[in-house]
Amino acid sequence: MSKLIPGNQKHLTLNDRLYIETSLNDGLSFKEISKFLCKDPTTISKEIRLHRNMNTWNHGSFNNPSNFCIHRFRCRKKNVCEKLFLCDRLCRSCSKCNQTCKSFERETCNRLQRAPFVCNGCEKPRNRCTIATKYDYDAHFAQRQYEELLVRSRQGLNLSKSDCRKMDKVVSPLIENGQSPYMIVTNHPELNVCVKTIYNYIDAGVFTARNVDLKRKTRFKPRKGCHKTQIKNREVFINRTYDDFKALSLKRNEFVEMDTVKSAKGSLKCILTIYVPDIELLIAHLMNRCTPGAVRLVFDQYEKSLGGSYEFISVFPYVLTDRGEEFGDPVRLETSPDGIQRTSIYYCDPMRSNQKGGIENVHTMLRMIIPKGTVLAPYTQADIRKAMNHVNSAPRKEVGGETPYRLALKKYGPEILEALQLKYVAPDDVILSPKLLKYNH
Repeated sequence: MSKLIPGNQKHLTLNDRLYIETSLNDGLSFKEISKFLCKDPTTISKEIRLHRNMNTWNHGSFNNPSNFCIHRFRCRKKNVCEKLFLCDRLCRSCSKCNQTCKSFERETCNRLQRAPFVCNGCEKPRNRCTIATKYDYDAHFAQRQYEELLVRSRQGLNLSKSDCRKMDKVVSPLIENGQSPYMIVTNHPELNVCVKTIYNYIDAGVFTARNVDLKRKTRFKPRKGCHKTQIKNREVFINRTYDDFKALSLKRNEFVEMDTVKSAKGSLKCILTIYVPDIELLIAHLMNRCTPGAVRLVFDQYEKSLGGSYEFISVFPYVLTDRGEEFGDPVRLETSPDGIQRTSIYYCDPMRSNQKGGIENVHTMLRMIIPKGTVLAPYTQADIRKAMNHVNSAPRKEVGGETPYRLALKKYGPEILEALQLKYVAPDDVILSPKLLKYNH
């Protein structure tokens, strides 16, 4: 019934509490108050009992204001405590009367035992009431209690020490392996917490892992003023601009994004990366040179592994990339050695990396394993393939907690995944930190 009352799911405001106080003083029932406030009568009852203010009035017998017995006015007992010497004093005037007398019965009031549970609206004058403990409902006092409870309930941790230790044994080792809280929550639903809770626990120092162990918790370093080498021949952009790409109105499963990850000074090697947006899949290949010929060689290798131009175009139908000079020969990239067009190349606008934001985002995961400033000279294709498999085995929030590898298996099948050198990594074995590759050299 309470669910049918409009506005019943809202918290009481100060104006609501002022109306309750006024109504109690006028002697209205909970049902009448609830009708006006559009609340359930039990809500009014709980509000009054939870936030009523206790007042102690010392109205006992003569010379003993702390006597709360109901028989105190007519009681003539003496020496109830059975002392060794005789006491001519009436017990009702003694401070130990209520604690020692077996006939003690505390005086109560029906208004405090049942609705309205407070003294508001009582017809009996306060100075004539003999009840020791009285309760009043004050709207401003109730509002302050409500606000304090609202703040206090959001402070601290609702977690026992044993549960904290169990959760720490699962979370901290995986954080050390480079996994994000989202990956941990996705792979371990038995934790029964959300991603924000994991971040809060780490920030509060509950776990062994700290904020510095999180890859994206700390601030990024400021960018240095460096730019990629741009394509000098502007004729290659004819009919291949980003506006031409948007005119195709392609869906996310009908194109891929391409980029390169370059080495620090000391090596000419770079990593060619291809990103499939609809399944968040990353394909990476190590190149000895960052040149158009090296990119074409990778395309030819993938075409051969997949089984031909038509299989290649089924995986890479349209390619969106930036204007780096390594992509400056689109005709040779689009054409197979047999002269068959195997894909179509399009370019983003200058200095607009957000137009291919998917691959830029997945580069952050690859950089967890191969940080910026790393010289790629010691790395081999086996190392890059290993890093690629670990990145593709991490669950993604954008695809409902699935991993790119499992989605690629459903989309392409095991034969294409084998041709692309993609392999499965168990959830707890996923490592997104430099230690994944540092033992190989």
